[in-house]
This record gives sequence, C-alpha cells and structure tokens, in this order.
Amino acid sequence: MKRIVAAAVAAVVLALPAAQVEAWGSSGHRLIGVAAMRALPADLPAFLRSPGAIADVGELAREPDRWKGAGQPHDRERDTAHFIDLDDNGFALTAQGPGIDALPRLKSEYDAALTKAGLDVDDAGYLPYAMMDGWQQLVRDFAYWRVLSAQEARETNMERRAWYRVDRERREALILRDLGVLAHYVGDGSQPHHTSIHYNGWGDYPNPEGFTNSRQTHGVFEGAFTARIARLDAVEAAMPASQGGAFDVKARTVGYLKTTLGMVIPFYRLEKQGGFNETDPRGAAFVTERLAAGAAELRDWTVAAWTESATASVGWPAVKVAEVEAGAADPWIAMVGED
Repeated sequence: MKRIVAAAVAAVVLALPAAQVEAWGSSGHRLIGVAAMRALPADLPAFLRSPGAIADVGELAREPDRWKGAGQPHDRERDTAHFIDLDDNGFALTAQGPGIDALPRLKSEYDAALTKAGLDVDDAGYLPYAMMDGWQQLVRDFAYWRVLSAQEARETNMERRAWYRVDRERREALILRDLGVLAHYVGDGSQPHHTSIHYNGWGDYPNPEGFTNSRQTHGVFEGAFTARIARLDAVEAAMPASQGGAFDVKARTVGYLKTTLGMVIPFYRLEKQGGFNETDPRGAAFVTERLAAGAAELRDWTVAAWTESATASVGWPAVKVAEVEAGAADPWIAMVGED
C-alpha cells in the first residue's frame, strides 16, 4: 500500500498504539470512528449509539488497511483507494490530470482521463470515488433497515415477523461494517498526505521553502506521533458543528478534499519549524484539528445517508421506503424475493 460512548471505549482507543503506519495508523482511525459515532444525533437509530456499536465502528474503521496482503488483483485494485495524489493546483499528478473541481462522474471515466493524459492510474489514487461509493452503500443499508424495522413492528404473521427481525439484525451488522469502511476513507481524506503529490516528504518538485524530503515524514506523523499525542476528548471538543443543508455527495467530497489539500503546505512549514515533537503544542493542535475534521465529516455523512434513505426504493419488485413506513405497502415479496 502506498499509504502505509463509554469510558471503556475511550480507554481502548487511547491505550492501543499504532500497529503499522497506514493512513492515520490504528489509533487515528479508531479515534475518528469513535468520535463520529458518539456525535450522532438522537433521531438516528438507537443501535448506532450503543457502546458496542461505537466500539465496533472504531475497530472497523481500520478494516481497509487490514485487507492488505490478500494477493493480486485484490491489493492492486484496493490499495489505491486510500489516496489521491493532487498537485499544488488540485490536478491528479500533473496539470494534465483530471482536476478535483471537475472529477468525472464515474471512476472508469477518471481512469480513462488519466490514461489519455499518459498518467498511471495506480499512481494517482482514487480516494474520492471510494468515499462516494461508501456513502451510497450506507444509504442503501439504511433504506433496507427502515423497511425491515417498520414492517417488523406492524407484521401480524409471526413467521414473517421473525424473519424481519433476523434480517434487521443482519442489516445492523452490515451497517456497522459499511460505516467502518466509510469511516476509513473519510478519515484518509482528512490526512494531508493522502491528498497530495507531496505524500512522503516534498519529493522531486520545486522546493523554494526547503521542505523536508525525509521518507519517514508521512509514517512518523500519522503513526507514532498521532498515537502519542491524540486524545478522544480533545478531538471531540475540536469537532466543528454540522454544516447542515442539502447534501450533494460529489460536491461535499470535492470541498472536503480541497480543504485537506490546503493543509499540506502548513504541515510542511510546521515540520520545518520543529512543531512535531512532544513539547510543541502546535503539532498536537494540528493532529487534533485534522482528526476532528475527519470525525465531523463522518458524522455529517452518516446523518445525510440516513436522511437520503427515506426517499429510496429497495428490493425487487421495488418498494418505496416512505410507503412502507407509512403502512401503505407490504414489502414481503420485495424483501424475501420472488425468484
């Protein structure tokens, strides 16, 4: 890979060190997942806010890093999901690459644009598409959960009601898993090195400010330093309020990644000044702000997925979520399938 609740939940998050340096390391990803889940509003399903669910998402936020080593083509296709290497003006790899402000609708179109420009798809990364894909999956999960929960509550046939209950429980497990995967990629998007061609030292580019070219830069920052410095209470206190309003997943992805890209030069300036040591509060503040940005984004994306799910249709033949929740449609065939 190119990028390498309750008090009990907080204790686990804070006590465990980063095992290997991959996209915030274990500690950073746990913190983002836990802080986001603890911040979910009360109008989302209650199971999401249980201590067990919060801890699960914190652990599952590490999952895409743990997939590494499965073999080819698995690793080659998935490893590049964790980043997008943008130049200083927001173009993938070079000025000839696709721009972050004009990302193609589909990843296949993005890949084709890179190839047309003579650029290596694997070098560029495709983090925006991993984020958008994860959010759309969560919308589907929530839509199914809404239907299953609504019909379980009103079903009078006991055999069908038991099936709805079991399938709802299966869906809740899937939701936590898919939330963990989304948490990982949203978390990657808050780490400046995961949005930049300067992902591990400044690299072979014009360097008028004399920034470091150490190949340890990326790993030390997101791994050992973050594990020592980051604290759940500080991350939660630093989380910005929800942006609210309509949610356009592509526009939100672009805005979020551009904000993170804007932190690349501040990172390197701070590193040059010696800010990333345990006695300089500026390094801790930088880490806390970036983790808080990731946690707040995950919180907002989760809320938006829940809201969006209310207008979805699911199953086959398809039923509208709103009609099932209103008691105007029976989803049995749509849920079980009529083969």
